[in-house]
Amino acid sequence: MDGIYGGCEEVTGDQYQVESIDGQPGAFRCYLDVGLARTTTGARVFGAMKGAVDGGLDIPHGVKRFPGYDSESKEFHADVHRKHIFGQHVADYMKLLQQDDDDAFKRQFAQYIKNGITADTVETMYKKAHAAIRENPEAAEKKEKVEPAKKKRWNRAKMSLKQHKDRVRQKKEAYLKKQAEGAGGDDE
Repeated sequence: MDGIYGGCEEVTGDQYQVESIDGQPGAFRCYLDVGLARTTTGARVFGAMKGAVDGGLDIPHGVKRFPGYDSESKEFHADVHRKHIFGQHVADYMKLLQQDDDDAFKRQFAQYIKNGITADTVETMYKKAHAAIRENPEAAEKKEKVEPAKKKRWNRAKMSLKQHKDRVRQKKEAYLKKQAEGAGGDDE
């Protein structure tokens, strides 16, 4: 079905609805279940939904919760939404923080700096990511997880019944031996 319903080819930030094609199987319909996530305007869950819709899934939705919707004028500004999709709000914050507080910038964007991402290359990074997903939408196989180091126990490990009885027997023998040595030493 990915060949029939390719989704939105060019990311403009505008509302996109997948429509079924006559003579073909219907578009795959999904419903967004936000669970306990807060449903505020611009929340990440709606960004994920927009990505799924642009990918070709039929998810009934409106634009009221996308960034760029103005609740006072009841208008949706697709250019603002596009800027959020391509991370321009992050790039603007990077520029602002770099000008105001260089130490905070280095602390906040350490991974970006390490990977050579600047405020001017953020949009390019997202465009490359979109192109790579379009080229090969299969999820990459995850690497084997490295076993974490064994945690230190601060209390004694639980013993089996057999181990417990053997320990009690050893303590009794040691106590009785000590008592016998102590009683034998009093006669002299």
